[in-house]
Amino acid sequence: MDIIPLLDRIGETPAAALLGLLTGLIFGVAAQRSRFCLRAACVEFARGQLGDRLAVWLLTFSTALVWVQGAQALGLFRSADARILAIPGSWSGAVIGGLLFGVGMILARGCSGRLLVLAATGNLRSVVSGLVFAVVAQMSLAGWLAPARNALAGLWITTGGQNVNLLTVAGLPQISGLFFGLTCALVALALAFHNRIGLSRLVFASGVGFAVAVGWVATFTLAQAAFEPVAVTSATFTGPSANTLMFFLDRAMVLNFDIGLVPGVFLGAFAASWLAGEFRFQGFEDEANMRRAMTGAAFMGFGGMLAGGCAIGNGVTGGSVFAGTAWLALCAMWAGAVVTDFLVDQKHRLVTA
Repeated sequence: MDIIPLLDRIGETPAAALLGLLTGLIFGVAAQRSRFCLRAACVEFARGQLGDRLAVWLLTFSTALVWVQGAQALGLFRSADARILAIPGSWSGAVIGGLLFGVGMILARGCSGRLLVLAATGNLRSVVSGLVFAVVAQMSLAGWLAPARNALAGLWITTGGQNVNLLTVAGLPQISGLFFGLTCALVALALAFHNRIGLSRLVFASGVGFAVAVGWVATFTLAQAAFEPVAVTSATFTGPSANTLMFFLDRAMVLNFDIGLVPGVFLGAFAASWLAGEFRFQGFEDEANMRRAMTGAAFMGFGGMLAGGCAIGNGVTGGSVFAGTAWLALCAMWAGAVVTDFLVDQKHRLVTA
């Protein structure tokens, strides 16, 4: 992909934002149509169900591995250049932040990426929760909560000045990541067949994983051609949500991939819901639900920043390049979500039954 003409025409930073917008549009459409949601998958798993939400999540996760590792095999991307692998990771941040994020997404009834998609479909609950998430994420990045985040993240850091590539640690060739993804995809398809999920939804679930690959390839290509350093990254919503919020508040902020990603997801999900006749305004049922959602969003804002990414940033994007802390954070998110669903929602249902 020759990106030089685009850079010559509009410049490096607008080009980065445009690539982020493209990635976001694909992600937004695919996530809205597939109803991709880690929180819903965790709830099904916690309640002993192997349902459609779990199948969609697993298909997205596995196809992200296939798309990204396939792109690497074709020379379109190099995982060693990915920012998440090129800098030190935090094991303690992955565990603590992942657990907090898992708690938060159960309370808020959606992870940060899902909240953004729902907000674009007219869900005002998600608009409020998303704003709380972005504000707390920014506070955790460079505000009052930053010292606490730094202290917790610094408890246990990866050695060698970079993150851990699980394939390298296991002594496996890079191509094994592609075969692992294909194996997971077969399991996901079997589960999808068991739940009688339609072909359209399966295609869109794979499209979420494809969006992650588009982001990796786009930023890698841009980094090879740009004069200024460019972070090789893809879809994630903790840092980008904070950066997008600050872009509209601080004139000193400049365009980059993150600034295009969040609006792209919103526009893609809005268009998909509008064309499908699914756009409708929804609000909070009562004050208790509002408090619960805002509390969960705050947990996700701090937890996601501490973990180095959200359920998408760690669970799909970071996982697709086999970053060690991303996989650990994903496991912690599942654990936090399963326990919280049991303690908060399942027990409440048993008490009121």
